[in-house]
Amino acid sequence: MEIKRINPSPRWSDATVYNGVGYFVEVAEDPSADMAGQMQQVFAQAEDSLVTVNSDKSRIISVTIYVTDFANFDVLNQEWEKWLPEGCAPSRACVKAELANPDYLVEIAFVVAAK
Repeated sequence: MEIKRINPSPRWSDATVYNGVGYFVEVAEDPSADMAGQMQQVFAQAEDSLVTVNSDKSRIISVTIYVTDFANFDVLNQEWEKWLPEGCAPSRACVKAELANPDYLVEIAFVVAAK
């Protein structure tokens, strides 16, 4: 099977698809926003990436969520639950991490079933 790299650059691709599975990572475009704002940005970008790999929110298999401060965990969960369709929660890991930009509060790595 061929690996499809979407908008590859020397450091990353916007998304990668292999064997019917899509992979992509999202961070907020405007890291000056609070946690709710960054989550909403990440979700908007994720929806665009889902379209790019011919998928949708109901086909998310797994996510790894990197957060800088677990004090934001309740807000993260509230935004997450509002965004996901009922009955479609994927497997999920949440990890406290130092992110590349100190203004980022959250980064999410998605694994999705691509059509």
